[in-house]
Amino acid sequence: MNVQDVPGYSLVTGPHAVLGDLLVLIVLTIVALWLSRRLVRGTVRALVNREATEGTAQELSAIEVRKRSETLQGLADGLVRALILIVAFVTALDKFGLNIGPAVAGLGVVGVALGFGAQSLVRDYLAGTFALIENHYSKGDVVTIADVTGTVEDFTLRRTTLRDIDGTVHIVPNGLVGVTSNLTRVWARVNLDVTVVYGTDIDRVTDVVNELGRVMADEPAWKRRVLEAPHVERVEALGEYGVTLKILGTVRAADRWSAAGELRKRVLAAFKANSIEIPRAQRVFSAPGGALAEPPDSGPTDEDLAAGAD
Repeated sequence: MNVQDVPGYSLVTGPHAVLGDLLVLIVLTIVALWLSRRLVRGTVRALVNREATEGTAQELSAIEVRKRSETLQGLADGLVRALILIVAFVTALDKFGLNIGPAVAGLGVVGVALGFGAQSLVRDYLAGTFALIENHYSKGDVVTIADVTGTVEDFTLRRTTLRDIDGTVHIVPNGLVGVTSNLTRVWARVNLDVTVVYGTDIDRVTDVVNELGRVMADEPAWKRRVLEAPHVERVEALGEYGVTLKILGTVRAADRWSAAGELRKRVLAAFKANSIEIPRAQRVFSAPGGALAEPPDSGPTDEDLAAGAD
């Protein structure tokens, strides 16, 4: 009997043909891995560079942009390589004549089960990927996400670690981040409402506040931190106890809290030096016998204020 007559050893389906097919499969797999690597790296680099030149990542340094690009490239490249290797492995089993139908069906069932069970995990990674590409925040930024405000101490594709002002550490999965509020992005407003008693000369108060704002902006300690000198923007409201003025200024984002505190301190000192009164609630006390009596230091009356304004 000729060897060609033995089942499985024909010129078409013999072992040499199988080895040839496997060799072709290996070559195709290597080529696919090489092409996928170049495609993934080119796509990720284009996305990150576009955000760095046109989007919200413009203030990032070149080193930070490179780190983010490498992180995304590693994730995408790993996923694509795993998919290519799985397809190549299953194809190789088929070349050996093994029945891969049950294995494929089993992988499908496992994939569906994992898909349902890992929905939140996939959502976390996708949300983290877009947050990284679009530069929603970086390490050191103060942000509000998922009703938590704190400093970003660590940021991965799966979760963000925040430390709040009390020192408590919060681990927030990226999939739970709906709206991100970055409190330290480039610049911020100093937004202060100050109320003075009725009868006060509003123009005089405005001049006092504007002058202290200019002085603050010209001081060496604040010159680089204040972008627009604090000033009275408008009369905000006529309230129960007095006239409320809106004071606005622009500072570097990281200095928004310290600048606001310094401005409050200066406003108090300037008002005291210029005899400008901030109103306080009037309290009525019950004297012995049920009679009503004013507290000892109830402050000037409306008549006194009117006389002072004249």
